[in-house]
Amino acid sequence: MPCTTVLAGKLATNDRSTMIARTDDGHFDEKKLIVVEPDQQPKIYKSVESHVEITLPENPMRYTSCPSVDPKHGIWAATGINAANVGMTATETTTSNPRVLAADPMVELREAKDGEEERCGGIGEEDIVVLVLPYIRSAREGVLRLGALLEQYGTYESNGIAFNDENEVWWLETIGGHHWIAKKIPEDRVIINPNQFGMDSFDLEDAFGARESHLCSADLREFISENHLDLNQDGKFNPRDIFGSHRDMDHIYNTPRAWYMYRYLDPADVENLTPESDDIPWCLEPENAVTVEDVDFLLGSHFEGTPYDPYGTQGTEESRHRYRPIGINRTGHMVAMQIRPYAPVESRSIMWISYGSGAFTTSAPFYANVDDTPAYLRDTTPEVSTDCLYWTNRLIATLADAHFYETSNAVEGFSEDVRSFGHRLVERTDDALAIGGSATGAGGAGSGAGSAVGGSGSMSGAAVDSGSDGLASPTSVPARLAAAAIAQYEAARRRAVHVQQSHAQQFRHVGSLELSPLVLSVSVSPESDTQASK
Repeated sequence: MPCTTVLAGKLATNDRSTMIARTDDGHFDEKKLIVVEPDQQPKIYKSVESHVEITLPENPMRYTSCPSVDPKHGIWAATGINAANVGMTATETTTSNPRVLAADPMVELREAKDGEEERCGGIGEEDIVVLVLPYIRSAREGVLRLGALLEQYGTYESNGIAFNDENEVWWLETIGGHHWIAKKIPEDRVIINPNQFGMDSFDLEDAFGARESHLCSADLREFISENHLDLNQDGKFNPRDIFGSHRDMDHIYNTPRAWYMYRYLDPADVENLTPESDDIPWCLEPENAVTVEDVDFLLGSHFEGTPYDPYGTQGTEESRHRYRPIGINRTGHMVAMQIRPYAPVESRSIMWISYGSGAFTTSAPFYANVDDTPAYLRDTTPEVSTDCLYWTNRLIATLADAHFYETSNAVEGFSEDVRSFGHRLVERTDDALAIGGSATGAGGAGSGAGSAVGGSGSMSGAAVDSGSDGLASPTSVPARLAAAAIAQYEAARRRAVHVQQSHAQQFRHVGSLELSPLVLSVSVSPESDTQASK
C-alpha cells in the first residue's frame, strides 16, 4: 500500500523506547482499532485476495490491531501489538525490477477458466499481520516466521514489514515471489522508507554465519549469482541497487519523501542531497534524539519550509505541486508503536494513533494490552458519522483543507493539546500502575479485575473519576485509560467548532458538527513476562 515508514532503535529515541511507525495510505479504507482474542483467531486462514488457505498454529496470543471496517477485501489488519509486547506493521509497498521478477515471479491468483483449475496466489498485505503477529514473542521471531511463510507460500507483491520488541527493531523486505532479506536496525539509528526498496547495505557474512543482525533466504547467494543480479562494482553489497527500482517515477513519488525526512532528522548531512537523489541513505544517525512528536510530524508532513509545500507560499505553483508529500488526504491512519523497556509489562506497549490526513490531525496514546478499545475508535462505520473518530477527522480535514491558513492555528492548537494531554495521561497511568501493582484483583491475572467499576474489569458508559485537571484519578486504572478516549472526543468536538468558527463566511452553509455521546469499554489486562494470560 502507498505508505511511509519510520523506524527508531532504542538509543535513537529520547526515552530509549523502540519505535516503528507507518502511514496507511490506501484507497480511503475506513479503519478501526480492535482487540482480537485468541478464540477469535481462525484455525484455518483463507485470503480473500489470493484464495490461499493456511493452517495456523495452536495457542495464538491476543493482539490489538487496526483492520479495515469493510471485510469484503479481507482483514487488512495493518498494524498491531500482541500480548508479548511485540509490535508489527505491514506493509510498506516497495518496488522491484524486471530482472528480479523474471528470476522469481510473483505468486498471483489464477482464476479457474477454460477447464483449468484455479491456482491460488501467495500472501500479501491483506494477510500478513493475522498470519504472524499472534504467534511471535520477539521481533526476530517475527522475521523468521514471515520468512518461512514467504518461502512456502510466496507473495504476489513487493513489501517491507517492520517488527519491534523492547530491545530490537527489525525490517524485512520481500524479493520477488519467494525470497526475502531482513536486517536488525542499529540501536542508535533511524530508518526512513518511502515506497521503495530501502536497504542500502547488508552483511552477507553475518547472514550466513552468526546471524546476529542479518537474516535472509537460505539460497539468496545462489539466487543473486545464478541470475546475474549483482550490479555493484566496488565490492560493496547494496540490496537497493540489486533488488530495487530505478525509475523516473521514484523521483516524483518516493525519493522526495526520503529527502524531507532525512533533512529533518539530520540537517547537517543533507547539503549534497536533493529530492531526486537516488542515494539518500536509508539508515541515519539523527542529530537529536527522536520523539513521538517527531515521528507524528514527519508522517503528516507536506514539505513545510520548502518550495515544494502544496500549502506554502515559497517557490512557484509548479514547484508546490511537483512531489508527492507524506501527509495526504487518503491516509487511513498513522500508528506509531512505542515499546518502553522501563515500563511494567502490562503497560509497556503504547499505540500512538491518528485517523485521516496527518496534516489536519495528531496522534493520541492508547495502551495495547487491553481487553477492549474505546467505542469511538472501535465502532467505525462504513457510512460517514461523527459518532466515530475516523469520520470526524475526515470531515474536519475536508473542511480545513480548502481553507488551510484560516484553520491552521486551530489545527496546530488542537495537536499540541492532544499531545501534551496524552503524555500527562501516560505518565499518570504509569504511576497508578506502579502504586497499584498489576491492577488485578479477585478476577486473577489478566482479567482486569480490581477496577473502580465493581471489580468487573471493564467500563461501559461509566463515569470517570477526575481530578481538578480533568484527568482520571490514579486509583482507577481503567478509568485512566478511558480518559484518553474522552480526551479525543472532547478535543475533536472543540476542534470541529474551532474550524467552523475560524472561517465562518466560507463555512456558512455547513451545519453544526455535533458529536454523539461517547460510550467506553476499556480494561487493563496484565500479562506475564513469559506467558500470555489467555
